[in-house]
Amino acid sequence: MTPDLARDLTYPAYVYDLAGLAGHADAIRAALGGTELFYAAKANPDTEILRALAPHIDGVEVSSGGELAHVRRALPDVPLAFGGPGKTDEELAQALALNVDRIHVESPRELARLQMLGPADVLLRANLPLTAPGAVLTMNGPFGMDEHDLDACARSIAGTPHLTLRGIHAHLASGLDAPALLDMAGRITAWALPWLRAHGVTEPEINLGGGMAVDYTAPEERFDWTAYGGGLTLARPPDATLRIEPGRAITAYHGRYVTDVLDVKTTRGETYVILRGGTHHLRTPAAKGHSHPFEVLTPKSGPLSKATLVGQLCTPKDVFARDVPVPPLTPGDVIAFTMAGAYAWNISHHDFLMHPHPTFHYVR
Repeated sequence: MTPDLARDLTYPAYVYDLAGLAGHADAIRAALGGTELFYAAKANPDTEILRALAPHIDGVEVSSGGELAHVRRALPDVPLAFGGPGKTDEELAQALALNVDRIHVESPRELARLQMLGPADVLLRANLPLTAPGAVLTMNGPFGMDEHDLDACARSIAGTPHLTLRGIHAHLASGLDAPALLDMAGRITAWALPWLRAHGVTEPEINLGGGMAVDYTAPEERFDWTAYGGGLTLARPPDATLRIEPGRAITAYHGRYVTDVLDVKTTRGETYVILRGGTHHLRTPAAKGHSHPFEVLTPKSGPLSKATLVGQLCTPKDVFARDVPVPPLTPGDVIAFTMAGAYAWNISHHDFLMHPHPTFHYVR
């Protein structure tokens, strides 16, 4: 991002690099070969981001009625998969009315409610007893079913002519590198294929979810899509469909949150740089407990010293980056927080203290 572009903004501002995003998604799609690529809208459902991704993905995964309606408006013809625990009757009916391609059923009770509504193609979400060392998040507990309930659901679907069991969804962990995710994919597939065939599924689908590692402490490091896609291609049986649902690993690198310095002060020996906006706009550093990567866009000279970058909120938790090296900063200097393209604006508590919302800009 150039200083010239930054000078034209009203701060705070989100700047999304749509051209870079499209190129990144295209490269992922090429690396995956025949593995289907669905985008997890929860990472960033911005309409322009959805439209930039559309030519490079096989579909979109949504996890609420609101996401479902929003994505269907933005992309009227894109295939949709509807997942997530706690679906209401209204959301299930909405999914059928909007022609969702796959519904990921999370529990026997959810399946029973779906049976009352109408025709649907179903993936059953499995909570398998597989460990993933090094995972940032383990998706267990309310997510999916154990083998007993999976068997019961498969038998119930077999007795319901208007429901069709298409496969298994098994997103078990997040924050894994390519070798770890390939190992997980192999173990999921080894269980799922014989299980599905035993229940009469002749063209099985296995949705492996997302979970690709994104390292905010090393922005230059990227998930190895070539190794991952090649490994999935070698492991995929000819009669089966593999599908993945990444979100953060697609969009994180293609957004910036740009703002300016309001004040700089030192108290009790610690220096604080107070920025316009805050974590009510960019919640990622507070949610993940890290110092968010950033660039100082204003040309500066002088020695680096440690400071903590904070926002305008009346809470000591409103911290972008703690005790990080910065040049001598003064009011009016401009800072861009990189890797702000996923789980940033859309997960933030926008209206706390009722500060103005950021502006949004798109580089095409």
